[in-house]
Amino acid sequence: MYTIRDIARLAKVSVATVSGVLNNKPTVKRALVDRVKKAMEALDYHPDQVARSLRVRHTCTVGMVIADVTNPFFTDVIRGVEKEAQSNGYSVILCDSNEDPTLERHYLSTLFSRRVDGVLLAPTSSPSAQESHIHKRFPIVLIDRVPPGFSGDAVMTDNFSAAYDGTRHLIELGHRQIAIITGNLNLSNGLDRLAGLRKALEEEHLALPDKYLQQGDFQLESGYRCGLELMRLPMPPTAIFSCNNKMTLGLMRALGELHVHCPEAVSVLGFDDFEWSAYFTPRLTTIAQPAYEMGRQAMQILLRKLRSTKDDGLGEGSEQTVVRLRAELRVRDSTSRAPRCDLQKQDAAIGIRNY
Repeated sequence: MYTIRDIARLAKVSVATVSGVLNNKPTVKRALVDRVKKAMEALDYHPDQVARSLRVRHTCTVGMVIADVTNPFFTDVIRGVEKEAQSNGYSVILCDSNEDPTLERHYLSTLFSRRVDGVLLAPTSSPSAQESHIHKRFPIVLIDRVPPGFSGDAVMTDNFSAAYDGTRHLIELGHRQIAIITGNLNLSNGLDRLAGLRKALEEEHLALPDKYLQQGDFQLESGYRCGLELMRLPMPPTAIFSCNNKMTLGLMRALGELHVHCPEAVSVLGFDDFEWSAYFTPRLTTIAQPAYEMGRQAMQILLRKLRSTKDDGLGEGSEQTVVRLRAELRVRDSTSRAPRCDLQKQDAAIGIRNY
């Protein structure tokens, strides 16, 4: 096994110069850096990162625990994180909690034992006492959603404003019977999207009947189940707001099985855009989250926390950063004007009051 002395001998430089190259010191001249790297390639030399991490007390590795690796939204978040991490000499260990709080806690403990420098986390639930203890072990930045009462660093979409704007779009099309399929209401993204819809309805003196409020879990099957429930009502909604992409797919499956035409019979507004939204039939109207940017900025915040930790030894007391990014409403074919009907009869059937 070759050592840095062998590299120095082949490159005809000092051991200190090789060490400087391995540690990315800017003081090493470009010509010397090239000579050392060529020598490393010739000898197929790979630094012992474990030994190095024990010596310098950091691994240049961060962990990332996401809620659902099968969701295209998180794929784009991961790309943003990895791009920023690589640009700063960091590697990323990816874990998928599959929306399971127990699995999430297991991965956080595992990452701590692997001595990662910090963690990016899309939480699955409100933190327990055990989980709060884990969070104190290393710097953590939350992505996409935060639990109630959370105090710390996070990057997410401005879910309230996005849902409000999307609901306004449906109202402006003449819809008064608007239903929602929510996600997990123990987390900010589920709560804020529901709150944004409620606010838009209240401004127009429109109620949200209990039967029009269907709680899903951000998974396809819940969108399918809630879609069947809504369209089998005696007076089904004329528009449905589905609060994530996988539930939207489930909802569209339910409409297809019931032979309910979209948007002629019911308009569908989805939260999250994905590559094939424009190729769907009908082309889906969606609220597009800036997923890549969310991952990029979350990694930037984590890097700042890690630098602060190196500077003061603790990383405590630094100002908390919460970033809310704007989403984009992309209007396509799955939303259209509300079907003409006897509004008074519908209002009486579902309990909507005019003020």
